[in-house]
Amino acid sequence: MSMGVPTMAKEATRLRLHVRGAVQGVGFRPYVHGLASRYSLAGFVANDPHGVVIEIEGERTSDFVAALPREKPPLARIDQISVQEIGSLAADEFHIRASEQGRVSTRIVADAATCPQCLEELFDPNSRFYLYPFINCTHCGPRYTIAERLPYDRPFTAMKSFAMCAACAAEYADPGSRRFHAEAIACPQCGPRLNHGVADIAAAIAEGKIVAIKGLGGYQLLCDARNHEAVQRLRQRKQRDQKPFAVMVAAADAVGEIAEAAGSEIALLESAARPIVLLRSRNSLAPALAPGLSRIGVMLPVAPLHHLVLHALRSIHPRADGANGAVVATSANPGGEPLVIANDEAARRLAGIADLIVTHDRDIFTRADDSVVSVVAGRTQFIRRARGYVPEPIRLARPVPPVLAVGGALKSTITVTRGDEAFVSQHIGDLDTAEGIRFFEETVRHLVSTLDVEPAVVAHDLHPNMASTRFAEASGCRLVPIQHHHAHAASVMAEHGLEGPVLALVLDGYGYGSDGGNWGGELLLCEGARFQRIGQLAPLKMPGGDRAAREPWRMAAAMLQSLRRGAEIPQRFAAQPQAERLVALLDQPDVPTTTSAGRLFDAAAGLLGITEVQSYEGEAAMKLEARVRRAAVFDRGWAIEGGVLSMHPLFERLAFDVMDPTQGAELFHGTFAAACVDWIGRAARSTGVANIVLSGGCFLNAVLSEQVQHGCMAAGLNPLLPRQVPPNDGGLSLGQAWIAALKINESDSLEGSL
Repeated sequence: MSMGVPTMAKEATRLRLHVRGAVQGVGFRPYVHGLASRYSLAGFVANDPHGVVIEIEGERTSDFVAALPREKPPLARIDQISVQEIGSLAADEFHIRASEQGRVSTRIVADAATCPQCLEELFDPNSRFYLYPFINCTHCGPRYTIAERLPYDRPFTAMKSFAMCAACAAEYADPGSRRFHAEAIACPQCGPRLNHGVADIAAAIAEGKIVAIKGLGGYQLLCDARNHEAVQRLRQRKQRDQKPFAVMVAAADAVGEIAEAAGSEIALLESAARPIVLLRSRNSLAPALAPGLSRIGVMLPVAPLHHLVLHALRSIHPRADGANGAVVATSANPGGEPLVIANDEAARRLAGIADLIVTHDRDIFTRADDSVVSVVAGRTQFIRRARGYVPEPIRLARPVPPVLAVGGALKSTITVTRGDEAFVSQHIGDLDTAEGIRFFEETVRHLVSTLDVEPAVVAHDLHPNMASTRFAEASGCRLVPIQHHHAHAASVMAEHGLEGPVLALVLDGYGYGSDGGNWGGELLLCEGARFQRIGQLAPLKMPGGDRAAREPWRMAAAMLQSLRRGAEIPQRFAAQPQAERLVALLDQPDVPTTTSAGRLFDAAAGLLGITEVQSYEGEAAMKLEARVRRAAVFDRGWAIEGGVLSMHPLFERLAFDVMDPTQGAELFHGTFAAACVDWIGRAARSTGVANIVLSGGCFLNAVLSEQVQHGCMAAGLNPLLPRQVPPNDGGLSLGQAWIAALKINESDSLEGSL
């Protein structure tokens, strides 16, 4: 951050300041107005295409410049302040000017949860905002999801259709008000309105009904999290058999009733982003909430409506045991489709799911699902990065050319670079439906337009049949194909400012290899825009191809066959009609193979009888991890030869020793982590490289992440995990963008030397 301030030859002068960063929509102009008043300065402040421009003159300009970054509003982020002396205008007052138009290089901040001051007013009978579900101020409320374009002024937001009443207009114009130039200001007289009252919503939830409400970034489905029948009904209607639901409680002091939470986890829950935080469950809610898992996703109220509903529930439906209310809060989207945001769309798509659909008349311009995080090895780790964090950029080590990176096919995100910033989009989801692809294309248009950049290249995955790859090919731009696991590694390199050399351990479910094969357990040596595959997991057959990824018993059967025990498959998996046929199939020479770490987790879950068939991606691995209390290591459980890591000795023991699933899960986690540390250590010694990046969806597993990280540190290495994006495919686009930018720089340097 540049904060250089020139030495003043004289105090009575006029200064022009340009402030760059997240300084629009956060109360920065009213803050500047107040600061100028404190120091009796004249001049003006205005939004401009680059951030905020300020001109001040008077005797205490240097005091103003010193205080400016120190006392900024809570949601503001200052990246740079430039200061220049200009001629005095002998002005005698300070005012806020209309925004300047032009090419945009500033940004908007993420949506923020209701602040304490607004929450106090919400429940104050003497406030004109009493029980108003759209209360907000410059410190909280919607931002990114209601912004049509920059600069962030009311005419360019979803509030443009709501004319301010006299009271709101007075506050908007009052420098002493917390709502001075708060673009989303509204009240019961002039603002958005619900189509159903809060009492009706709470009564429906108390009666065991399912309610859809329009939240900040899209519709959510709510029901009583303590009502097993209601949760089961939600599962049936949403066709979501086993995948866990998140839970919302009214305040942090209610979290302890349902989950164990450390101080760092409570701080995350209470942050302005209000993510869903994965916590160890106390199993006090409906059993159908997160079947077979040890952790549940918990969140606190985000919007005023959430506070009002939970407050009303407590009033009309007090529990005999004194327990606090808890509601399921899950995305309102049928079967893997994008989040619903429009009122007519909600009426059409949610009618068969929700008993009550609660709409309002403020539009959502950008859909954004709830973010999901956990605390791993003492640090925040993203599982899904969306509402509350997007579009906050990731700072790169240096400025790069403008790149559009379109990610993968699952857990899709896109990234756009501008200068030394990488803007990773909100979680888009899977691109396997027409609706998902439309949301993806909509996100590309919105982010490129909002940032006002023209990408020099489009980076994409090597896989030729991905929807994102086809989009890139149809763009007409110069293309940069990036290997999947190289992009995973580069996402960590980008956020940590590394160009290499680094060793990268990438463990995931599937990625299209440079040789066209099914990769997923790779040890890479990365430097600049290049990588070398120096290790891999021992290949394992995938009987049935993609079907084997959905049916862990097939991977378990493949492991048995590789251990020369294929004849036992029909007996061990007698419940599977295809078990007999699989024995013959596995003997065929054309069965596809994979080096995937994810499929090893599946094989272990299948052999231990934890999950034979998955109803959602990652179910087997998550239920396997849920069994672990204390990881154990089988010292002779792996072999490394020629850079290839084989876990066959461990699986021989898992398959044929008598052990319960918990013991087996603990042995698998501890041994696989120890094997990975050994594998990395050998590569580090042979290459002399000590920086280790750890990425790929398997590193969402907290046990694996912590064990591998601690093992590397004990070996004197420097392990780095992704912290600003998820390790799964949600971080893929950031890595693609970083590699593409490096490739452009390398080609430009080469051309310059010719």
